[in-house]
Amino acid sequence: MSPLIALRGLTIDAGGSSLVHGLDLVLAPGRILGLVGESGSGKSLTTMSIPGLLPPGCRIAAGEILMDGQDLSRLPEAELRRLRGREIGVVFQDPFTSLNPVRRIGSLLEEVLKRHRPGLGTGAARNLAVEALDQVGLPDPEGKARAYPHQMSGGQRQRALIALALANSPRLLIADEPTTALDPTVQIEILDLLRRSVGRTGGGAIFVTHDLGAAAYLCDDLAVMRHGRIVEQGRVEDVVLRPSHPYTIELLAAAPRLAPAPETRP
Repeated sequence: MSPLIALRGLTIDAGGSSLVHGLDLVLAPGRILGLVGESGSGKSLTTMSIPGLLPPGCRIAAGEILMDGQDLSRLPEAELRRLRGREIGVVFQDPFTSLNPVRRIGSLLEEVLKRHRPGLGTGAARNLAVEALDQVGLPDPEGKARAYPHQMSGGQRQRALIALALANSPRLLIADEPTTALDPTVQIEILDLLRRSVGRTGGGAIFVTHDLGAAAYLCDDLAVMRHGRIVEQGRVEDVVLRPSHPYTIELLAAAPRLAPAPETRP
């Protein structure tokens, strides 16, 4: 089976210094890959390079980002914009700053839907927006579509952000620290939602986190990053039960209680 996304020799520079060093990473369809490491390890830079969302001053200095046989790192911005939201969905860490505070949630969803579906009418877009909010488990989805971000709880805002990322059924979902600011109960709910969403779309996901416990709960495969390099990777059970790198062992010792993923992994 061909990979959904493959990073080959990816190197990311900023100001003449390499922040990610010759990284190789593969995500297969139908699987969730956890990219784990401390702040500054390069995990967010790695994943944000895929949809072309590197921060100012950073650039891809070498390597390839392959999806459907094309190198995304060489695509013009207009083509990357087409892919974002349609083929690649992104869930950011802080939904309060990611959601426009003066726009209703439904309006944001309708805009995303219309952007990638030419000819979609206003009424149809409104119905799809409510359906998207219902699919992520928000109570009273019609009411939530009329709400502003500040009128929702942190967990509800994160669900709305996931609905935005999944509105057009992208094949690749990137979730960058989506549970960091949430309490433990809501974290589990969001992780379960992410797994169900990937199962529903049949695509794959990259879950970025510093929490190895959360990654072990959600993911099929793990890659551990430190100082811009992958120091260990493999199936989640192999990495968690038989870690080989001292840094992985250190992360495991600091992780909350681990639990198996809600469904049996293949």
